[in-house]
Amino acid sequence: QVQLVESGGGLVQAGGSLRLSCAASGRTFSVYVMGWFRQAPGKEREFLATIRRTAGNTYYADSVKGRFTISRDNAKNAVYLQMNSLKPEDTAVYYCALRLYDTNSYNRDEYAYWGQGTQVTVSS
Repeated sequence: QVQLVESGGGLVQAGGSLRLSCAASGRTFSVYVMGWFRQAPGKEREFLATIRRTAGNTYYADSVKGRFTISRDNAKNAVYLQMNSLKPEDTAVYYCALRLYDTNSYNRDEYAYWGQGTQVTVSS
């Protein structure tokens, strides 16, 4: 049983930055793979980034590589997404998710638990 809660969304101008947080509770957090996804109205949920137990094991979607950075703090049971150089097309609801295996995955079907989402709106 795992609960995930995202925070840090809001309105930001194009070119600006935003940092999203995801707080986890329940099972021991440090052993699980974590991921970030987003979903814009009328579109499929899109993979963004994933991170394994060690901070160096990360993978990013091509659309955000070089702009977004995923990190985690196991002592705080938290995962973060630092978003820089934001574009209007980044506007979406952003979700964190937890995977119960030790490999990175871009497939939303391979994540077992999801947060409620936090809205990010990028204005031009």
